[in-house]
Amino acid sequence: QVQLVESGGKLVQVGGSLRLSCAASGRTFNSYAMGWFRQAPGKEREFVAAISSGGSSYYKDSLRGRFTISTRNDAETTVYLEMTNLKHEDTGVYYCALSQFGDYGLDLLQRGTVDAWGQGTQVTVSS
Repeated sequence: QVQLVESGGKLVQVGGSLRLSCAASGRTFNSYAMGWFRQAPGKEREFVAAISSGGSSYYKDSLRGRFTISTRNDAETTVYLEMTNLKHEDTGVYYCALSQFGDYGLDLLQRGTVDAWGQGTQVTVSS
């Protein structure tokens, strides 16, 4: 069974930067898509970004340019989310997600069809 473990969430000031990591374990992946969702207080979980093992990526339109997703697949399959110029509205719990499909998995993740979720990591942006 796949396990996703996020890390990197913390309190950061407005305008600051943060990098989140998510490591997948439990099986070997030759083809996959991994991504990030977030949930702000009182709001529904929303798609942030996703990347496939082939290197294709999708972003929520409003976050493109500030957020960058990347992945590494060696001894461990890991996805990163680099966030810059953070704003109050970026506050929330960030969840890692995985699809067992590659480029097709990007479409699935965007639609919220996920094969595995992480437990979430809290990001708080304050003044």
